[in-house]
Amino acid sequence: MKLLRHLTPSGPAYAALQPDGTALALTGDPLTGTLRPSSDPSPVTLGPRLAPVATAPLIIGIGLNYAKHAAEGKQSPPERPVWFVKLPGSLQHPNTPITLPRNQPTTRADYEAELAIVLGKECRDATRENAVSYILGYTCANDVSARDWQRDWSGGQWNHAKSFDTFCPLGPVLVTPDELPNPNALRIRSILNGEVMQDSTTADMIFDVPAIIAFLSADKTLPAGTIILTGTPEGVGFARKPPVWLKPGDTISIEIESIGTLTNPVI
Repeated sequence: MKLLRHLTPSGPAYAALQPDGTALALTGDPLTGTLRPSSDPSPVTLGPRLAPVATAPLIIGIGLNYAKHAAEGKQSPPERPVWFVKLPGSLQHPNTPITLPRNQPTTRADYEAELAIVLGKECRDATRENAVSYILGYTCANDVSARDWQRDWSGGQWNHAKSFDTFCPLGPVLVTPDELPNPNALRIRSILNGEVMQDSTTADMIFDVPAIIAFLSADKTLPAGTIILTGTPEGVGFARKPPVWLKPGDTISIEIESIGTLTNPVI
C-alpha cells in the first residue's frame, strides 16, 4: 500500500494511493494500529500533501553509508554504522519551504537524498531476520545539512547542523514493505533546479536496511514512529567542484524508484 497524508477541510487525514492515481480515504492512524478504510468508497479530492507521519519521537540519520559518498569525502568506509540525531522539529512537509536559519546563519546548506524508514512499532534487539517486521514503510527524505556547522565550526556539530527547523523534508508517500520487498535495489536521485546532482542506487549502501535496524536497536529501544534516514549517495554539494550550496529561490527534489518525488523550495 502507498499511504499518503494530506490536509482536508476537517484536518489532516490518511489516504491510500491507487495505481490509477486516485486515492481512497482512510480513517485512524497507522502508528496506533487504527488505520481503516473509510465507509465512503469513492475517491477523495486530495488536499496539500503532508509529511507521512504527524510527528517523530526520534529521527536518526546514518552517516557515510554509501561507498562512493565516503570516497568523495576522502573517508574510509566505517566498520559499523555511524549515526546522529535530528530534532523532531526538523520534520517538513512536501512542497513546503526549507527555511535557511537566520539567527545562526549558514552559507553552506547542502542537500542529501535519502531513503527513509518509518518504524511501525517499538523496536529493541531486532535481528537481520526480523528487522523488516518493525517497518511501517519507506519514503523519501532530504537530510539538509549546514556544512559549516557540521565540518568547520565548534569542533564539528553534526546534530546541530542537521536539526534546524525544516531540515528534514519527508514524503510524498509511505510505501509498505509488501510493495517494496528489496529496499536496497532502488535508483535514488536529487535534482536541484532541474539539474541532476545525485544519481545512484541504494545497492551502494555499506550497511543495508536490516543491518541498520539491528545495529540501532541493539540494547536500545526505538519507539514506534522513529524515522531512520539511511544515508546519501555521492554527488552532494560540498564534494562538487566548485561546491554547490542551497540558496533562497532554489527548488530541490529527491526521487526514489517505486516511491516517488519529494520536492521543496528553499527560502
